[in-house]
Amino acid sequence: MRYANTHKEDTRNKLLASSRAIAKRGGFTSTGVDALMGSIGLSGGAFYSHFPSKQALFEAIIEAEIAKSTDMLAGNEDSPDNHVAKCLRDYLSSFHAMNPEVGCVLPTLGPEIAQAGPEVRSVVEAALKRTQKRWSARTGDADAAWALIAQCVGALVLARAVESDRTRKEILAASRRFLEKALPASAKI
Repeated sequence: MRYANTHKEDTRNKLLASSRAIAKRGGFTSTGVDALMGSIGLSGGAFYSHFPSKQALFEAIIEAEIAKSTDMLAGNEDSPDNHVAKCLRDYLSSFHAMNPEVGCVLPTLGPEIAQAGPEVRSVVEAALKRTQKRWSARTGDADAAWALIAQCVGALVLARAVESDRTRKEILAASRRFLEKALPASAKI
């Protein structure tokens, strides 16, 4: 049977999408190539025709996910203030805490990013600087922008670390209230 001309690219894209969800749910290093390939119905041996190494797949995941995470944390540069407020409400939500596979890559893969090579860390650093720049423009305070990013990511890590739904909601609500007090009126959540 002959495959379509786009078969290899389609398979690579399926592998990338599936691997992003698996990695954000359970960690990247703890998931083997066989499990990653099995998620799209292929054997582990086929992996290397799509990526030269598991590290290359990790780099592709981070590159694809960090842009999405940046938009989740601060909206895009053209976002109206009410959209930015919605971004923060959505980011600090129970849905986001309970569904890491569709959320920000930083709370789930932050420790693995920290242990990655300079290529991965520099991509993440550039994205964080863009996020900080957006918030700095909105708040008028570069330090407050870094603190806001850290508050959001840290709150999500804590919300995911607890067992009870009640404590999870308390953490997220407290973070939203804290940011409400800390942000200028134009960027309120």
